[in-house]
Parts: sequence; C-alpha cells; structure tokens
Amino acid sequence: MKKALLAVCSLALLAGVGCKNKSHQSTNGTDGSTLDSISKATFEELEKKVGDKVFFSYDNSDLSDSAKSVLDKQVEFMKDKSHLKFVLEGFADERGTVEYNLALGERRSNSVKKYLVHHGINPDRLIVISFGKERPAVIGHTEEAYKQNRRVVTVIR
Repeated sequence: MKKALLAVCSLALLAGVGCKNKSHQSTNGTDGSTLDSISKATFEELEKKVGDKVFFSYDNSDLSDSAKSVLDKQVEFMKDKSHLKFVLEGFADERGTVEYNLALGERRSNSVKKYLVHHGINPDRLIVISFGKERPAVIGHTEEAYKQNRRVVTVIR
C-alpha cells in the first residue's frame, strides 16, 4: 500500500501537480498562447508593481478600501493584457472547518470577481477557485499569520 501511494505521489510530481511557479506550466491562453510564451516581466509586473493579493478581515468577504485600490490597478493591468485569463484563488486562515473555509475562500474570490467585472473585465477571463485553509502563505498561530492567510491571489492562467 505504501509503495502504491509513493508511486502515485511520484507520478503527480513528475506531471507538475502542485507546481508553484505558474510560468513553467503550459496552459493555453485566450489567444492560443501558453504560459511559457508570456514574459517573466508580465508575471513580475502583476506581482510586484500592480499587486496580486488582496486581504480580508476575519470571517469576512467584503472588500476594504486598500483591497479596492489594488483591484483598480489589476483592472488596468487586465485591460492592457486583454489576451490573458486569470485565476482568483481564495484562501482563509486556519480557524474553522475545512468546509466553512472553502466556502469563505470562494466568497472572497467571487467578491473580487464581482468587483473586476463591475469595472469592465469580461467574466469569461476570470476563474474562481478556493483553497480554504489548505495552502497557508504563512505558517503560524498568530494574528499576523492569520492576516496574511486571509487573501485572494490573482494568478495569470
């Protein structure tokens, strides 16, 4: 049994499951391009210049003023890069059940999607997903760790 599980995990790793660097995965964009054909500068622009994360209060999916400020920059970026699609990854801190946090992460992602669509982004370019508490950005049981884990990350697809 352990050997079978090890084999499955090994195959998953070889197939690229769980690859954190999206730029190494080949996924088709709306124009038939792959992520490999998108420049590294585009990924860095979203992450560092525009901002790829918005954060939320405890047990909340409402957008703060600072979240809206980041999303306004994302709107401009998305309009400028109209050939790209994006995944809105929702997360929660570790408190609460798996099911509750998956639903909360989805509400957060949908809140971001609603804002982006309201500001002119085609909803067909946005994919909502929730990881709940399963992929923390910061490991820890402190309020500071919790704040970093209550987020939506916008990722180029």
